[in-house]
Amino acid sequence: MNIQKNLLHIKEQLPDDVTLVAVSKFHPKEELLQAYEAGQRVFGESHEQELAAKHEALPDDIKWHFIGHLQTNKVKYIVPYVSMIEAVDSLRLLREIEKQAAKHDRVVPVLLELHIAQEATKYGLTLDDCRTLLADGEWRSMEHVSIQGLMMMASFVDDEAQIRSEFLTAKAFFDEVKRDFFADDDRFRIRSWGMSDDFPIAVECGSTMVRVGTSIFGPRVY
Repeated sequence: MNIQKNLLHIKEQLPDDVTLVAVSKFHPKEELLQAYEAGQRVFGESHEQELAAKHEALPDDIKWHFIGHLQTNKVKYIVPYVSMIEAVDSLRLLREIEKQAAKHDRVVPVLLELHIAQEATKYGLTLDDCRTLLADGEWRSMEHVSIQGLMMMASFVDDEAQIRSEFLTAKAFFDEVKRDFFADDDRFRIRSWGMSDDFPIAVECGSTMVRVGTSIFGPRVY
C-alpha cells in the first residue's frame, strides 16, 4: 500500500477549495506519518482513546477532526485539542461541547450532522430537527462553540442517481440554513460530504470537505 501515492492521487482530483480529511481511524500511527510526510495535515478519527494516543504520538500541527458519533461523556477528553467536531447530532451534545470548551477557554468549530441517507443505522438530525434546533436559537448564546457548516453521509448503494440526489438535498438545505440563520456569518461555509466511493460526485454537488480513508490507507486494520 503506497499511502503517499494514493494521497497525491486523491488530491489531484480535488479542487483547491475542497479540504481533504484523511480518515485514519483503525490505522496505525506509522501510516498516518507517511501521509503527514506527504503534506497531509487534517486527519479524521472517531474513537476518543485512539485519537488521544495518536495526538500524543504525532506532530503538533496536525488538525484532528472527530468524525464519528460522539457520546457526551467523551467530549471532555477531546475538547482540549480537537480542531473540529464534525458530527453534532443533538442540542444536548452541543451544550456539552460548550460547557467543556468554556473550561479550556476554547472555541470549538463544529458541523451539524444531517440524516438524509435512507439507512436507519446512520446518525444525524433530520432536516426538520435541524431547522428546529437552529430556530430555537439557544446556540446563538454559546460563546465556545462555532457552528461552521453541515455534514452528512450518502446511502451506501451503487445507485449513483440516489447518491447524487442525497448530496443535492444536503446542498439545497445548506443554502436554506445559510440564508435563514447564518447570512452574516462567514464562518458558516463548510459542506462535509463525500467519502472514498463517492467523493467525485460529492464535489460536483457542492462539497467543500471530503472524508477519505480506504482510498488512502487501504482496508481498516481492526
